[in-house]
Amino acid sequence: MVEENTLSQIGFKFGKNGAHSARSMMIEELKSLLFSRDKSATKKDYEDDIINFNILHKPTEKSRSLTFRHLVDLYGMSMDIPLFNIFRKWWELSEDAQPILALQLAVARDPILRNSASVILPLQLGEHLSRETVEQHLAKDDPERFSAASLKSFAQNINGTWTQANYLEGKTKKYRSQPKATYVNIAYALFLAHCHGLSGQRLFDSFWCKMLSQDKEHLYELAHRASLRGLINFKQISEVIEVTFPNIELPNAAQSKEQN
Repeated sequence: MVEENTLSQIGFKFGKNGAHSARSMMIEELKSLLFSRDKSATKKDYEDDIINFNILHKPTEKSRSLTFRHLVDLYGMSMDIPLFNIFRKWWELSEDAQPILALQLAVARDPILRNSASVILPLQLGEHLSRETVEQHLAKDDPERFSAASLKSFAQNINGTWTQANYLEGKTKKYRSQPKATYVNIAYALFLAHCHGLSGQRLFDSFWCKMLSQDKEHLYELAHRASLRGLINFKQISEVIEVTFPNIELPNAAQSKEQN
């Protein structure tokens, strides 16, 4: 597998802390921000839009600054970061893809949110998820790390993000629902898996593809659609699967892994 140092250069984040200690993935703010700029926008452009022009309608300068910091922490907001670069190039291809696409990048960059996937994904459709269940999961490895108030806040942020991505539904009580994945989402999931040095069938068996909560045949169908649209090259002959990324410069470590 690819080393954490290389993955960090690509845009992944590791450790125990994460952006969901502060807020959810803020999908509506993200949509408004990206709608206001084209793909050539820089991090400074986004900073100006949020802090100086207040396009997200935050009430104070402090809240504008915190919002910018949170979005940078969660998404990178710079085309120099490969994960954001591909995310931004594909963002406008499908409006239906955007909630899960935002979740995919957020999970890659937030260890707290990524850790919560083991609670959310195994739920059966319609199964109830209590906030306390998420709190217990957050506290299981280090019960003394967070206060009760912090655990409650973190759990609310996490549940809010999975709700924004349509994996959960309900306002007060949360229930597992079926998200709608698109060809953009499978292409991005395969890209995330490939950054970890995976190839062939192992791409589809990866955490990133399992996160889409779709059966394998549907994932293949979506991959075929992504291939037709030029996001990836996907070939399937019986049990043999080949996926390449014609318009993406892959990390050196991942390239080396492929060649070995």
